[in-house]
Parts: sequence; structure tokens; C-alpha cells
Amino acid sequence: MRIKGYTQFLVPPRWLFLKIETDEGLAGWGEPVIEGKAATVKTAVDELMENLIGKDPMNIEDHWNVMYRGGFYRGGPILMSAIAGIDQALWDIKGKFYNAPVYQLMGGKLRNKIRVYSWIGGDRPSLVAEAAKKIKARGFTALKMNATEELQYVDSFKKIDEAVKRIAAVRDAVGPETGIGVDFHGRVHKPMAKVLAKELEPFHPLFIEEPVLPENNEALREIADHTTIPIATGERMYSRWDFKRLLTDGVVDIIQPDLSHAGGITECKKILSMAESFDVAAALHCPLGPIALAACLQVDATCHNAFIQEQSLGIHYNEGNDLLDYLNDKDVFKYENGFVQIPNGPGLGIEINEEYVKKMAKTGHNWHNPLWRHEDGTVSEW
Repeated sequence: MRIKGYTQFLVPPRWLFLKIETDEGLAGWGEPVIEGKAATVKTAVDELMENLIGKDPMNIEDHWNVMYRGGFYRGGPILMSAIAGIDQALWDIKGKFYNAPVYQLMGGKLRNKIRVYSWIGGDRPSLVAEAAKKIKARGFTALKMNATEELQYVDSFKKIDEAVKRIAAVRDAVGPETGIGVDFHGRVHKPMAKVLAKELEPFHPLFIEEPVLPENNEALREIADHTTIPIATGERMYSRWDFKRLLTDGVVDIIQPDLSHAGGITECKKILSMAESFDVAAALHCPLGPIALAACLQVDATCHNAFIQEQSLGIHYNEGNDLLDYLNDKDVFKYENGFVQIPNGPGLGIEINEEYVKKMAKTGHNWHNPLWRHEDGTVSEW
């Protein structure tokens, strides 16, 4: 069997799908994308696929290493996202060849389902209590929200008080049994992150996410010394080498690699296994489309330390086109009692509605994240 060609589809709301075809009629799907840089990743996929045409798709480890090591310069969000989508598609082909879900090719599953959480509140969180009630009514047992709007390095405690009030309102709305993930989104700098983390302790968050930017991970030690809340990070880290220092420093409780950004199934399986040896939990990042989620669930099925899964159904970015729109079987991600079943079909376990993909690719997208500025005119973290 040989790879004979591929097609990329830029589809709304902000996704990039990849289809790799073989000379035996099998095809696999992947989702290589960086939100806001989809066109750049698309070009990187074109460059990487030049070397894969005519190759045996089954040799995934070798292809991964050629893509990662063969270009001399390596790592970073663009290259690793391109590798990720190709890797997902190759695993999809391999699973279909053996008529088995990907998890069976990685040792088999150790769980039948995994807990999921849903987003509330948007980029600038407001009216979150009512949104939290609706999420709970739909059966979710965990949710995530942004903690704050933009913050300066040292900012007004009024903004801290407002953030605490919002989270207090959510806790009051959903009760003590619902998990609340609080995403600092890298928009909170160390001086204010210490303050905010301490103030949130009475509301028992499930975790605080990206309390500082990953390039400032050395600050996590000081933040960890100020709070008992579990610290999560990793959506902007792209390989096991990025995670190595984080794990050996012992300052993180939950890692959050993204299977469309961090080298795909091949790499993220290894990252999660590394983390398990440090007694660190995993909650794969996935505010993306159905292919990315299916890939996450295949890895979740095989990793003991995976405890919850992000998913994008109803997220504020998905207006107009949502997670299930591109699938033939919309029940494959059926959420029940806060959990989703691991897909058991061959490959990634989903069937893409290719006609709908082609239709929406004619619309495409040019999504970019907002640009925020502080009152003094300086650029703020989004």
C-alpha cells in the first residue's frame, strides 16, 4: 500500500481538515491547524507531504521522525501542528486497514468512556452563572471558563474582585459537585496570578489553567507555593522535550497537550506516558473539530492518567458550524451523564461527511483571534 495523494480543506468555523489517500482505496483524516494560522499550517503540510507521496503509510514512527528530525529545524506550533494532522490521518488509515480502532493498535483500551467538560462565557466572561446552569442541565458534570479579561503585570484589585465574583456565582449556580476549570489563558502575569489563585481557593476549582504563559513556566513554582489548587498547562507546548523540564521541576499537576498541535497521536501518547511516571494527570486540550476530538479519545482510551477531555460543542467560536456538522453519525460523540464513550469504529472511529466538507470548504474561513490592548495602548495577552 502506498500514499498516492492528499487534499486539504479549510472549513468554518476555524478548522483545517486533511485527507490522505492510498493506492488501495483507504483514506485517513487528520486535523492539522493552529487557530489563526490555518493557512500557514496548510503550507507546512504541503511541504511535509512532498516526502510522503509513494511511501507506505503504515510506517508511522519512521514518517514521524523524518518529519520531525529530517528538516534540521524542529518544533514550534506550525511544524508540530502540520505533523500532528498528518500523523492522525496515518493512524486512521492503519486502523482502517486492520479494521480496528486506533486504541487497539496501541495496546487496547483501559476505559470505555471518559468525563468531558464544556465551555461557558466566551473570551470576556459574563452572564456565566446562567450559562453554567444550562450546561449542568444538559448533563455535564464539569465546565471551564476564562478567569479574567486582560490584566496588566500589576493591575487593579477591582479586576480580581470581579473575577472572584463571577466564579463564586458559577459555584453557587452549579453546586459543590460540578467541576469548574478556570482558564487564566496566559493573560495573567505572575504578580496577579499569585493573588488570583489564592483568592479562588474557597471555590475549589477543578484546576487553574495556564496561570502564566508557557515561556514563563519557571514562575509556576512560586504560584504553586501560593495555592493548593491543581495547576494545569501545556496547550502551547509542542513535544515531549517541551514537557521534560516542566515535569522534572514538579510544579504541574495536569498536562494539557493538544493532539492537533503537539505532534499528533504518536507524540501525545508518549507525553502522557512521561507524565504518568511523575504522577501527573492529563486533560487533553481540544477546542477544535471532530477529527481532533476523535484522535484525543483514542489516546485517552489507552492512558491511565487521562481523567477528563475538553470538547468544543457549543463553544463560542463555533457559531454557524459546530462539532457534529461534519459527521455522518452524529451520535458517535453522544454525551451522557458527563461522559463520552470511546469510539469503537475502525481508525479514529468516525465517518466524515465528505460532501459537506467539500461544500463548506468553498466558504472557507480566515479566522484570527482578537487583538486586545490595555488602556495605555500596549498590546495585551488575549
